[in-house]
Amino acid sequence: MDMGLKGKVAVITGSSAGIGLAIAEGFAQEGASVVLVARQQEKLDEAERAIQGKHDVRILTVAADVATPEGIQKVVSAVEDTFGGADILINNAGTGSNETIMEAPDEKWQFYWDLHVMAAVRLARGLVPGMRKRGGGAIIHNASICAVQPLWYEPIYNVTKAALMMFSKTLATEVIKDNIRVNCVNPGLILTPDWIKTAKELTRDKGGDWEGYLQSVADEHAPIKRFASPEELANFFVFLCSDKASYSVGSAYFVDGGMLKTL
Repeated sequence: MDMGLKGKVAVITGSSAGIGLAIAEGFAQEGASVVLVARQQEKLDEAERAIQGKHDVRILTVAADVATPEGIQKVVSAVEDTFGGADILINNAGTGSNETIMEAPDEKWQFYWDLHVMAAVRLARGLVPGMRKRGGGAIIHNASICAVQPLWYEPIYNVTKAALMMFSKTLATEVIKDNIRVNCVNPGLILTPDWIKTAKELTRDKGGDWEGYLQSVADEHAPIKRFASPEELANFFVFLCSDKASYSVGSAYFVDGGMLKTL
C-alpha cells in the first residue's frame, strides 16, 4: 500500500534506538526523509548507518536534549536549514520513572514534565509554522497506556503521559484548521532495549532467565500473551501520518495487545 509519504520530512525524537528508530525506519521505507533526534551523536550515527544500509533516503541527525529550550531550538533550526521545514513530527522521546509520590523531589517531577510535555509544546511552537507554509502535516505523540491505566511504581511517568495525551487533544483542535492532523498513540508492552536491559538486571541473581521474566509480564498484563516488536508499533505511526488516515484527528489509539481493561 502506497502511504503517500515519499519526499515528506519526518522529525522523530528519541530515534537512536527502540521505538523511535523503528518509526524512522518505517518512514524511510516509504521514501520519506528522516530527522533523527537524540542526545548522543554516537548512537545517532549508528542509527543513520542502519537506515542507510536499507533505504536510499536523506537523513539528518541532530544531537540535542529536547527536555531543554536550547535543545528544541537546535532541532528546529537544523530542520529549517536543511529541509525548509517538516511535514511530520513524532514526539517519542521519553523514559520510565520509578519512584513514590511521597519520596520523589520536585526536581524529578520537573525533569519528566520537561521531557514528556514541554518538549512536545516547544516542538509544536517551533515546527507548526513551517507545516502551515508547506500546506499541512501530521503530529503524533507517543504517550502510553499508563496515561489512563497507571502502573504503581512510576507515578510521575503516569501523570506526565496523561498530560501529553491531553496536550495532543487540545493541539489537534487548534491546528486542524491549518490541515495539520494531531493524534496520540498509547502503546502497551513493546519489546524495547530498555525492557530487555531491565529484565536482565532483575534476573541476574535468579538464574538469568530474562526471556522467561518478560513472558511472565506479558502473561500478566496482555491478553495476547506477548510483547509487540517496535516494528509492529511503528507501522501504526506510519499509517496515522499517511493520507490513508486523513479523517483521524484528535484521537488516542491504544496499541496494547488488549492490555487496557476499560472502555
